[in-house]
Amino acid sequence: MKKFTVAICGCGNRGLSYSENMAKNPDQYEIVSLCDPNPAQIEKMKSVLSLKSASVFSDPEEFFKEKRADVVVIASPDRVHVPQALKALALGYDILLEKPISDSREEIDALVKAQKKYGGKIIICHVLRYAPAFVKCGELIKSGTIGKLYAIDANERVAYWHWSQAYVKGMWANMELSHPAILAKCCHDLDILVGYADSECDTLSSIGDLSFFKKENAPEGAADRCFECIHKDTCPYSAKRIYIDAWHEAGEPKFDWPFNKISLVYPTTEKNLIEGIKTHEFGRCAFKQRVDMIDHQMVQMTFKNGIHASLKMIFAEASGRRITFYGTYGEIILDERMDEIQILPFGKKKTVIKIGDLIKGSIGHGGGDSAIIDALYEMLTGTRDMTTSLAKSVECHLMGIAAEESRKAGGALVKVHA
Repeated sequence: MKKFTVAICGCGNRGLSYSENMAKNPDQYEIVSLCDPNPAQIEKMKSVLSLKSASVFSDPEEFFKEKRADVVVIASPDRVHVPQALKALALGYDILLEKPISDSREEIDALVKAQKKYGGKIIICHVLRYAPAFVKCGELIKSGTIGKLYAIDANERVAYWHWSQAYVKGMWANMELSHPAILAKCCHDLDILVGYADSECDTLSSIGDLSFFKKENAPEGAADRCFECIHKDTCPYSAKRIYIDAWHEAGEPKFDWPFNKISLVYPTTEKNLIEGIKTHEFGRCAFKQRVDMIDHQMVQMTFKNGIHASLKMIFAEASGRRITFYGTYGEIILDERMDEIQILPFGKKKTVIKIGDLIKGSIGHGGGDSAIIDALYEMLTGTRDMTTSLAKSVECHLMGIAAEESRKAGGALVKVHA
C-alpha cells in the first residue's frame, strides 16, 4: 500500500480536522510538514497529533520555495487559496484545497489553466458530497424513488452562536480576508444542489442583508467585551455562555470545537477559556464589530434541465441542514436536526432512515470530514473518480459569484454563464 507524505498549510480548525483524520490512517498518510503564521496554531497541531519530526514553517513564502511532501492540504484564509494553490501546482503537488476556491472568476480561471499546465490533482473540500446522508439522498433520487425530481428546497440553518463567532467576530466578517458568506459558508450547499440537479445552473436571483448584528441592536449598557459585560450571563451571544458554560455542559472535553477556537492551548481548561475570552476576537461584543458580511441570504435557481431550487442561509436556534426534494411521485426530506431522512412516496407508506445509523460514529459535517480523507486516498491512487475535482467544483462557485451580484443588484435575475 502506497503511503503519501502530507504537508499542511494552515493549521486552524479545518487543517486540524483533516490532519486528525489522516493521522487515523498511518498506513496511508504521514504528515511531515506544517505551516502557519501563528506559532500557537503550530504548537496546537503538534500537541494534538504528537508530531515530533515534522518540519515547521511560519512563513508561507518560505514554505512554498520547494516541495515538502506528495500532497499539500491548503486550509489557509480564503483570500490566499488560489495564490497558494498556484504555487503548489508549479512545485508538483497534488492538492486538497479548502473551500471556497475564490470569489473571482479570473482567479478560478487562472487556477483551471494552471492545473492543465502542471497536471496535479486538485480536490476541493466540498465534504457534503462524501457525507453518508447526503450520498444516500442522491442514490434515492437516481433510483427513481420519487419519480422525476423537479424542485429542491434547501435550508442551511447556522447556529446563532456560530454565526456570531465566525461571521461577525471572526475573520470571515472581514471581506479583506474572506469571501461573501454565500461562498464562505454555503458553496458546498450550492455544490450539492448541482449534484442533485445533475445540471449546470442557468439563471438565479438572490436577496439578503445585514439586519441584526449592528450597534443599535446591542443590549442596553453592553460592554465592548463579553467578560466585562453586565449581560454576560443572559445574552445568548455572550462568549462566556458559548465557551465556558457550554464547555461545562458538554462534559469539559479535552480539545473539541468550538472551545478550541477560543483557546489554542491543549488540553482545554477553564482558566485558558477565560483568558481567551478576555483577549481573543471571539470575546468581543457581537453588536459592536465592523461587519462586512450579511447575516442572511436567499437564492432562487433555475437549472438548465428545468429543475428549480432554493437555498436559504439563516442563523437559527440550532445548526442542521434541511433539504426537501420534490419528485413527480413523492418527496424526500433530509433533516439533520431530526437525525432522519424521510421517504414519502405518493400513496404509499413513509419510510424513515436514521442519519446516525448511516454515519456510524463519524463526525464533522455529517461524517463528511472523515469520509473525504478516505476518498482522497482512493482519488490519489486513481481507484476512484475525483468527486469534487476542481473542474467539477467551478460551477457552484460561479453560482455563488452570481448570487452575490444579484443580491447587490436588489435581487436581479442573473445568468450564471455569460
